Amino acid sequence: MTRYLLAGGGTAGHVNPLLAVAERLRSAEPESRFTVLGTADGLEARLVPARGFELVTIEKVPLPRRPGKSMVQFPGRFRRAVGEVRHLIADREIDVVVGFGGFVSAPAYLAAWREKRPIVVHEANAVPGFANRLGSWLTRHVGVAFEGTRLRNARFVGMPLSSALEELDPAATRHVALRHFGFDETSRVLLVTGGSLGARSINNAVSSAVASILGTGWSVLHIIGNRSELGESSLPGYRVVRFCDRMDLAFSAAQLVVSRAGAATVSEITALGIPAVYVPLPIGNGEQRRNAAGVVAAGGALLVANSDFTPSWIEHTLIPLLLDPAGIAQRAANTAAVGVRDGTARTVALVMEAAAEAQEGSS
Repeated sequence: MTRYLLAGGGTAGHVNPLLAVAERLRSAEPESRFTVLGTADGLEARLVPARGFELVTIEKVPLPRRPGKSMVQFPGRFRRAVGEVRHLIADREIDVVVGFGGFVSAPAYLAAWREKRPIVVHEANAVPGFANRLGSWLTRHVGVAFEGTRLRNARFVGMPLSSALEELDPAATRHVALRHFGFDETSRVLLVTGGSLGARSINNAVSSAVASILGTGWSVLHIIGNRSELGESSLPGYRVVRFCDRMDLAFSAAQLVVSRAGAATVSEITALGIPAVYVPLPIGNGEQRRNAAGVVAAGGALLVANSDFTPSWIEHTLIPLLLDPAGIAQRAANTAAVGVRDGTARTVALVMEAAAEAQEGSS
């Protein structure tokens, strides 16, 4: 029996890979024990217990970006967080600590290092965050989702995906997906999504140009997000939904996707062999543009700056693409050639490798 502590949270980009790995480990080792470390106000507070894992929370201690009161308080708050995790590791007799980035991973890595426990790091983004950069100096068991990620001891493993997406056959489920969303069974579907909260610039550009898109003979499945001001549409072939809890069917229906370029989004779309137009979020450290760089270089996707994604761009670039079925098919083939479906298995193998070496060292 192995006792695992899995650290990560805040956003779906950290929580979903963590849960994919935790569930695969639990399936392979039903006798092992799992504790998830997160925060009380992150997405993990809802998703982790719902999947049957115990969640232990600590205070969120973000690294201050500028001088001020928070910078003065940071060392003490961070030391307390590390101390709490050290106590947790000792009390639960944790064997391996696996981190996926986010606020709780940095104290988890330092606590594990001080308690002499093996550490595994998984970095989802092409541009690593502070926590995983720190963790990469404390272990050689470092997995990355994208080739070329600059992280010490990096080993390419891909993105851990849910079993539902790993096993999904879009072609086999396309008819079911089309019926689910109310499309004709012969429809070619453009999926537009900005994530659960939506993306205003994408939403506005597509809604303004949707008549031209429909004029190509394509249908549009538009996931506008919970915060969008757009409403339902009566246009034939244009389905507007605020939230989609069956992204497997949305992907199965789609022959082309327009979306942001979050790490999980790019990994999932690429793994399924769907060509895409990526519109990176124009904030942060440029990680979304880097996330999409590999599949763009392979000829599977287009990359367009947020400020350039306008009705005019749709008219002059997207419309001709939709009218080129051979080009769409070639981009799909290029995408499938670089997609990775076994990221969960590769990451689990990395975790088991660290666990086995720890057991050998203690014997």
